[in-house]
Amino acid sequence: MEAIRLDYGNFMAPRLPGGIDPSVLSARLASAFETALSAVSAWRDKGELGFLDLPYATDGAEGVTELADRFGQSFDDVVVLGIGGSGLGAIALRDALLGPLWNQRSAGEREQFPRLHVLDNPDPHTFRRLMKQIDPARALFNVVSKSGATAETMAQYLVVRERLDELVGPDEARSHLLFTTDSTSGALRRIGVADGIAMLPVPDNVGGRFSVLSPVGLLPAAMCGADIGALLSGAAEMESRCRSHTLNSNPGGMLACLLHHADTGQGRPIHVMMPYADRLRSTALWFQQLWAESLGKSTKLSGEEKPTGPTPLAALGATDQHSLLQLLMEGPDDKVVLFIGVDDPEASVLIPGRHSEIDALSYLGGHSLGELLAAERAATAEALRRAGRPNATIHLPAVNAQALGQLIMLLQIATVLAGSLYGVDPMNQPGVELGKQLTYGLMGRSGVPAPEIAEADPRWVL
Repeated sequence: MEAIRLDYGNFMAPRLPGGIDPSVLSARLASAFETALSAVSAWRDKGELGFLDLPYATDGAEGVTELADRFGQSFDDVVVLGIGGSGLGAIALRDALLGPLWNQRSAGEREQFPRLHVLDNPDPHTFRRLMKQIDPARALFNVVSKSGATAETMAQYLVVRERLDELVGPDEARSHLLFTTDSTSGALRRIGVADGIAMLPVPDNVGGRFSVLSPVGLLPAAMCGADIGALLSGAAEMESRCRSHTLNSNPGGMLACLLHHADTGQGRPIHVMMPYADRLRSTALWFQQLWAESLGKSTKLSGEEKPTGPTPLAALGATDQHSLLQLLMEGPDDKVVLFIGVDDPEASVLIPGRHSEIDALSYLGGHSLGELLAAERAATAEALRRAGRPNATIHLPAVNAQALGQLIMLLQIATVLAGSLYGVDPMNQPGVELGKQLTYGLMGRSGVPAPEIAEADPRWVL
């Protein structure tokens, strides 16, 4: 297995003007890493970091494979109903592993595997359009909610269930549903048991944004023919690498320490992830939730509650060189960029040698689009370095299941290590609970009082 590589030279002095002195890295950051690794080890011993065990959970993978084999080529479409970590992971795996325009390919081009849709937002226009576009009687709906109480997902489920009852009848409707939920409790578990609906468990100690390598993400990918065995193998390889107690040989630890130091030590709290591959655009959006929801917390510093945490931003190269690069180069020096490069794009599109008389075009002939994309990434990283703007590059040998598994595990481990460095619990999300309770009250959920919402003041409405 070819390992992915983290090149952080553009963080370091003297290569980067004003960069991190190597003595700081080997002393202060290495010491902070050792403390963080001890904290993460303690969390793991308490059973709180279940995502680290997912690459080795053979029972879970076998259950996913069994259901995927049973359902996969029996339907034209698979529709995932899930939001946040219950949707972003499936989208990331679909786009990376199934490749561009999967849903636009013919059944033959897809080898009879189904199209894969993810309804991760209860926008009625999107929902209605998809339900008109597909034949629900030829679709499987994978409802993903660990609690079984996610308002957005459960509302979509209720609409889908009603529609299926109308189209195929209540008895047949059950065979068009698959629940991914808590292993013992919750509304979906209760419905699934009562109605005999197939279910897959989300491990108790795996939270939503860390669930991509659980049945939450694996089942939709497997149903479309993705190699989940290679995905898990890659994740296991990275998990093993990140057990190292030496900072210089632990990529997850190095990434966490560099980004934490950029924020707290250099005043650079905005962390931009910029893959140079369309297939990884959704991975950057998945990371955005992982980094933000895990680290954006209120914590006690010197006995006083204070907000902490970096702000992640997803971008795409080379597209966003034409939208964000000016800001990254000459705007406020409060950002670091994490590039993702792909050594082998696995597709060669040769640029023809035409218009040799035009200097602005003649140099392109004989190269490929992949070469151009790689040159754009290298040039952008170098331009930022020369401007004194720190950046690092994660190199993937290719966008395949093994490399993606390594990348996912690297980012998850970096997140929990960063949580320790920030002094927060990276596994919880208390800040989103108030919004949920207010929504329940506005929608009339039993036992939740209707909230008072601040009225619009005409003085401040144009």
